[in-house]
Amino acid sequence: MQAVVLAAGEGQRLWPFTATKPKVMIKVADKPVLEYVIGALANNGIFDIILVVGYKSKRIKDFFGDGSKFGVNIEYAKQKQQLGTAHALKQAEKLIEDKFITLPGDNIIDSKTIKDALEPWTLVYKKVEESSKYGSVLLSNGKVSSVVEKSETNISNLANTGIYSLDKEVFERIGDETSLIPIINEIAWDKGLRGVESKGTWMDIVYPWDILKVNDLAMDFSGKYVSGKIESGSVIIGDVKIGDRTTIRANSYIKGPVVIGGGCEIGPSSVIMPSTSIGDNVSIGAHSYVQNSVINDNVILSPGCFIENSVIDRGCVIASRFTSSTGCSEIMIGNELNRVEAGVFIGENCKIGANVVAEPGTIIGNNSTVSSMKLIRGSLPDGSMVL
Repeated sequence: MQAVVLAAGEGQRLWPFTATKPKVMIKVADKPVLEYVIGALANNGIFDIILVVGYKSKRIKDFFGDGSKFGVNIEYAKQKQQLGTAHALKQAEKLIEDKFITLPGDNIIDSKTIKDALEPWTLVYKKVEESSKYGSVLLSNGKVSSVVEKSETNISNLANTGIYSLDKEVFERIGDETSLIPIINEIAWDKGLRGVESKGTWMDIVYPWDILKVNDLAMDFSGKYVSGKIESGSVIIGDVKIGDRTTIRANSYIKGPVVIGGGCEIGPSSVIMPSTSIGDNVSIGAHSYVQNSVINDNVILSPGCFIENSVIDRGCVIASRFTSSTGCSEIMIGNELNRVEAGVFIGENCKIGANVVAEPGTIIGNNSTVSSMKLIRGSLPDGSMVL
């Protein structure tokens, strides 16, 4: 069986993290989301994978190549304009031989979820509290009666995962249709489409704060994997991964689940608390505190920083005693007002001075500069300067 992974989208509601990369390349637990999808397919014996790429596709191709280092064979199809899921799938038509599974590349998906989709003409759904932002599935006697795309009201607690088992016949139905949902409904009415509940891990990243939820889900491992150097007086508790060439300086405290990449320097006397993911070549200065956060590659946190419920993208340099306040906040994404519990969300290559405090829900755009002794709130566009 082949797999078609739809990985062409941008994810505009995830700004600032998708301004420089496609949504599928957002890292959680120190790996791009798409890597989890490919791993789940390989674990189910699906090694022939077609990636439909589009927005900033070079980032995907440079990382995954032909798939050999991930134990799979990857071919690429290009969606030049992001017109919809049916249009994206149609770009892979010439590479499909017979039966295949199609799925989104921007959801965290585990092997159990893929296993649920292997029988032909299947749709996989997931029980959730609120399905309207994903698309709702309506069932009758185990068969899909219809799929309703992202309605304003919550008409079902069954979310459409976007995972389908199909065959080449689907391409005859697509025609000029851009969305896959009408095609799926047509198949459900004409042929019957089995609805299967996923018992495994599945979650979509829709908003910046969803990165934290998915990061927590991605930390599905047990035990300690320590390749770096641990200095005297440091304490490591629970499930923790520490990469090569990383040094945990004296008297630091780490409580898992925590993932720390390679080439990092943590501490001395720093505290890393659960559900924290730290990328490669990250420096976290003395007496800093990080909890439930994602810190991406090549970030420098100077001494005395306090980071909680936050996402800091790669290449940021943050001076001493930066505080990301956390609490209930109102965040405007497009025309949507969201009330969430959050810290701060910082794009790539930002420079933040000493003694800066960011209020809950602050979003700082890529390549921004904030001078010392500032209190910041709201959303700062890319390239902002707060002097």
